[in-house]
Amino acid sequence: MKSTKSPKVYLIGAGPGDIGLFTIKGIRCLRKADVVIYDYHLNPQILNYIDHDAEFIYAGKRGGHHAMTQDEINAALIQKAKQGKTVCRLKGGDPFVFGRGGEEAEALWEQGIPFEIVPGVSSSIAAPAYAGIPLTHRKYSSSFSVIAGNEDITKADSTIDWANLASGMDTLVFLMGVKNINAITSKLIEHGKSADTPAAVVRWGTRPEQKTITGTLENIAALVQDTHIKPPAVMIIGNVVKLREHLRWYEDKPLFGQRVLITRKYTDEYSPLEELGAEIFEFPTIELAPPASYNELDAAIKSIDKYNWIVLTSKNAVNHFMRRYFSKGHDIREMKGIKFCAVGSKTAEAMAAYGIKVDMVPDEFNAEGLVGLFIKDADPSSAPLAGIRILLPKPDNARDVFPSAIRNASGEIDTPVIYRSVKPEKHGKRLQRFLKEGRISIATFTSGAAFNNFIEIMGEDSAAVLHDVTIAVIGPVTKKAVEKAGFKVSIMPQESTIKALVQEIISHTTGAAKA
Repeated sequence: MKSTKSPKVYLIGAGPGDIGLFTIKGIRCLRKADVVIYDYHLNPQILNYIDHDAEFIYAGKRGGHHAMTQDEINAALIQKAKQGKTVCRLKGGDPFVFGRGGEEAEALWEQGIPFEIVPGVSSSIAAPAYAGIPLTHRKYSSSFSVIAGNEDITKADSTIDWANLASGMDTLVFLMGVKNINAITSKLIEHGKSADTPAAVVRWGTRPEQKTITGTLENIAALVQDTHIKPPAVMIIGNVVKLREHLRWYEDKPLFGQRVLITRKYTDEYSPLEELGAEIFEFPTIELAPPASYNELDAAIKSIDKYNWIVLTSKNAVNHFMRRYFSKGHDIREMKGIKFCAVGSKTAEAMAAYGIKVDMVPDEFNAEGLVGLFIKDADPSSAPLAGIRILLPKPDNARDVFPSAIRNASGEIDTPVIYRSVKPEKHGKRLQRFLKEGRISIATFTSGAAFNNFIEIMGEDSAAVLHDVTIAVIGPVTKKAVEKAGFKVSIMPQESTIKALVQEIISHTTGAAKA
């Protein structure tokens, strides 16, 4: 039976690599996609924008090897669209700048399939910009050309007008030209371009691996060979290259070249790393799911007035508890007289957003800190907490350190499960390939569960991914889990917060004093 859904294909430019250059419209299209056909040369984190069920088809090309031929890609676009599906074709750079997007659009047009083009930032513009090379400048260049460098320029029917390029354009940008660089430079010199013309080659522009070399039209080919520059790379020829000496900015950032793996959802707390030049590679290894049953939590909420204390250990715990509390028809005023304890400053902020005044925050943001706060120096055998009732809504994998200490001190504590931490199913295997090749420099883990799930997702590849990688953890419990698996922890802040972890990474990497 045919689908009644209207088909649509979006040909989307994924940009050159820096995920910040992906477009808002591209994100909106991905979030309604039924099928995503994606290439190799794109930032795999773009796939994280797809948080619903969708079919993924890898159509990458690398080193001349095609996962799918162009005819096969065209056929897949047509087939999926005719099934009434919304199809997103993700292409590196811009689909209409040597991306064969025109051919794919023609194939769709011939079949009467509606399509849209979502432009992307082309590497022809982005790579020079990230190298500090403007393509135009009032003093040096009023024109530029972008040329495919992978054409066999020795063939008789070449479409490249070398004479016009050599004399008629101020700045030349060659894409995919590394393998032909000797022939390209020779042709330009042969047709009158000065051998002293400044030239640059930028490999992996906008990414942590970005490498830029500069020289002249005469010697740039030899420099490429000597420095082992390989595709993908962009070559820029013209006097604007001289401006790099003053305008280079990306490669001069303190954390340039660092790719930091975070195994949780990205938050603005990580932004200082990006501002200093690091790339954040988001690979969440934990998803939060409802508890298997709400019976225990609902019973606690129903008799909320019997508790002296409510202890919440994270922002997630706050939000899950309060949502459930309100969903059962209760009012914040029913908690009058109950004292609240927040584990951590961010937890306290989340509670304040619900109008809850926090009475205590432990100095140590962990179970041990809680024990010290409630029991202090008292002898548990003296029953210091007799008559005290505590509600601790907790994740399913929480340690029993605090509840056991409370009970040993004759206190009463209920610990209903507020949410479960589960291993995500989406994107794991697709991102696995990118992680193995991603040259992660720093890996961060904010819980033992996040680390253990990462090891399970990566399987036998986990050792390869973490080889020679600096491992950063949020606290001693996570450190213990990492070391138990045979890995070394190099970074751990004194305070168990993301802010402190980020600052410790910066200090460790740059040698800067802590703020």
